[in-house]
Amino acid sequence: MPIVLCVFGMVLVGSSVSVSQLLLRYPLLTGQAARYAVAALALFAIAKAFPRFGAGASESRNPAAAVPRSSASARFAGTRTARSTGRPVPTVRELGVLAALAATGMAGFNACVLVALEHADPAVVGTVVGAAPLGLALLGPVLKGSRPTARIVAAAVVVVAGTALVQGTGRADGIGLLAAGGALVGEVAFTVLAAAVLPRLGAVRVAAWSCALAVALLLVGALATGEASRWRMPTGTEFGALAYLAALMTVGAFLAWFAGLQRLGVERAGMIVGIMPVATLATAAVMAGTLPAPGQAAGVLTVAVGLALGLTAVPNPRDHGVPDVAMSDQGRLDHEQWRAEAQRGQAHRAERRSAARTASA
Repeated sequence: MPIVLCVFGMVLVGSSVSVSQLLLRYPLLTGQAARYAVAALALFAIAKAFPRFGAGASESRNPAAAVPRSSASARFAGTRTARSTGRPVPTVRELGVLAALAATGMAGFNACVLVALEHADPAVVGTVVGAAPLGLALLGPVLKGSRPTARIVAAAVVVVAGTALVQGTGRADGIGLLAAGGALVGEVAFTVLAAAVLPRLGAVRVAAWSCALAVALLLVGALATGEASRWRMPTGTEFGALAYLAALMTVGAFLAWFAGLQRLGVERAGMIVGIMPVATLATAAVMAGTLPAPGQAAGVLTVAVGLALGLTAVPNPRDHGVPDVAMSDQGRLDHEQWRAEAQRGQAHRAERRSAARTASA
């Protein structure tokens, strides 16, 4: 199920690259702010109506565990109490991580993609961003203080090679390549930063808070650049593109990706980012009414081989369920509780095996 969620999320993200071409003449910052504002309202509504949906690990085990027992412990954790709801509120540190996520993986990523599409073909943009699996395969284990496994790195290289085949070659100038590189950095940061706050906040709240912070950042940018004065009502086509990006690419894709990432971890989920250029190719083919070239079809098969190689790798049991980057104080407490439960479970299984051997003797 986590793999299905991540694949679904990346299919939606990949399709958004082609859809974003419909917004090249619309004010960039205000358009993205409107999209994220609609998504934030929808996500906060989902969090309120279904508090257990996409909840953090500690909250799903025990809803009361997310609520500090006293005002002193609330101050120590750096968060406000939520006694009446039992819903975790981001700490000051977590808000900083979410703000960085909104700035790089959301506002920055989309701004870079739209700028890159004005100076480069979608093929070039997709190829550069498609290198994200390799970056995540290398960066994920490093952030946990371990080395990347050879199989995961090899799988990432295969996925990136398949991505290059899928997208082929195309036109690009220096600005286009630089903007595509910025989108690549944003894609990697999107996954790595989310992994830091998912264990306690959960998928829905991470998506909702990051969207809300992205709105604030984009509006500040629009005011600073004078773009806010050039705002206009979108055309029918632009409105449809914005609605698609808000409802499916933001709400749907973010929830699916964050929920899958929370279970797979950065290293394995990073492989699935290779699906994105394949989805971009499929969307562009549908919009243009043409079939992919044989080389592009071979690229799709290469990506599939790389994904199979990486996703079937046996994860290190010591890393299972452990957040991939530094945790908050509450996250460390949750992790310590998880380790204690795991040790008790191992001891219980050992006792059962010993009893079974004694009975058979």
